[in-house]
Amino acid sequence: MIKSNLTPKEIVAYLDNFVVGQNNAKKTIAVAIRNRYRRLQLSADLQADVMPKNILMIGSTGVGKTEIARRLAKMMNLPFVKVEASKYTEIGFVGRDVESMIRDLASHSLALVKEEQIVLNEDKIAVYVENKIIEKLLPPLPKGASEQKLKDYETTFAKMQEKYVRGELDNRKIEVELPPASLDVSSYGNVPPEMANVQESIIKVIGGMNKKGKTKEMSVANAKKILADEASRELFDEENLKELALKKIEEGGIVFIDEIDKIATPASSSSRQDPSKEGVQRDLLPIVEGSNVQTRLGTVKTDHILFIAAGAFHVSKPSDLIPELQGRFPLRVELDSLDAVALYRILTEPQNSLIKQYEALLSVEGVKLSFSEEALRTISSYAFMANEKTEDIGARRLHTIVEKILEDISFEADEFSGQEIVIDKGLIEQKLEKIVDSVDSTRYIL
Repeated sequence: MIKSNLTPKEIVAYLDNFVVGQNNAKKTIAVAIRNRYRRLQLSADLQADVMPKNILMIGSTGVGKTEIARRLAKMMNLPFVKVEASKYTEIGFVGRDVESMIRDLASHSLALVKEEQIVLNEDKIAVYVENKIIEKLLPPLPKGASEQKLKDYETTFAKMQEKYVRGELDNRKIEVELPPASLDVSSYGNVPPEMANVQESIIKVIGGMNKKGKTKEMSVANAKKILADEASRELFDEENLKELALKKIEEGGIVFIDEIDKIATPASSSSRQDPSKEGVQRDLLPIVEGSNVQTRLGTVKTDHILFIAAGAFHVSKPSDLIPELQGRFPLRVELDSLDAVALYRILTEPQNSLIKQYEALLSVEGVKLSFSEEALRTISSYAFMANEKTEDIGARRLHTIVEKILEDISFEADEFSGQEIVIDKGLIEQKLEKIVDSVDSTRYIL
């Protein structure tokens, strides 16, 4: 299930394309992923005893905690889900359905497996779609047709195939059977698994009674997508897909639990601990240490799912979590706060940095946007100052500042079509100097 044989150094090199700095966090998570690959090469007896080393990331918001985990899961094509620990402390909820994170992971895993199978069977799906379309334009001959008619049909069919490949049939109209309307029970996150299974069974029975879907006339170009979906339903065995998805979760699933510091209970905060927060910690414990969770794919064993917890820990400390939960996150890594130099690197270095995004967006309007080196340094400096004066929101401050600088240019982009606009230090100071000088203005505008 973890097919990619990447070394920790290669994983870190990939993450460097998207996340600036934070080398300690990257190294820790790269080793954790590599250990999962190593474990799968061991004997079955030893595999069962090698447990994943869950990670606790400590750092302010906007420094790259979630981005590191998300990018890694995407690169390795692994099931990934992000949840906020604080949502389980809501009034009337209080940890009632902590297992929903595993059910969400199951849905994501099934979607991933279906995407993989579509890519692997691309040729088969393409042949299915082509044959279906041509058969609708050129209905098959009845049984008992003469040999001459069969030869003529084959010749015409071959000519139609050539036209299809060249795209000459795209504007022709055909009737396509639409898929029967279905209800995705996975979208109801808090529905107990037993109820979800009953709902799914009812939907299948109703779907079986009403197999004949509605037909609609549309162009061949539009019909291709509907027929491709039909092909995937015809060619893939749903039970086999579920089995693959189940294995993918158990061997490679990643759950990112954000805001775990919000459920820690500092001893200094009050004379008695908050029962709802401690209750959520105790509900999380069996999931993290390994238990069986009922999902639409079947029973998921969480023993070898990698859990990554993250929090700012401004008010509380990791030691304020209950000892049992602390012990389940043996790897601790502290992420660095972002200074002006780091913010400048974030603006310029990542593969799809913020500056590249805005340059591409305005190029759609025919505007060539460019930033001077001095301007980029000034943006980074103002972002750092705003983070120091008010709440430190890390790299997210750059979004606010760049949007503020470009708001007039974006609004009047049609008037600047065909022109080159250079953003320099003067324009930035004109837009931001008064705002950053006042703490109140910074707090409300940036």
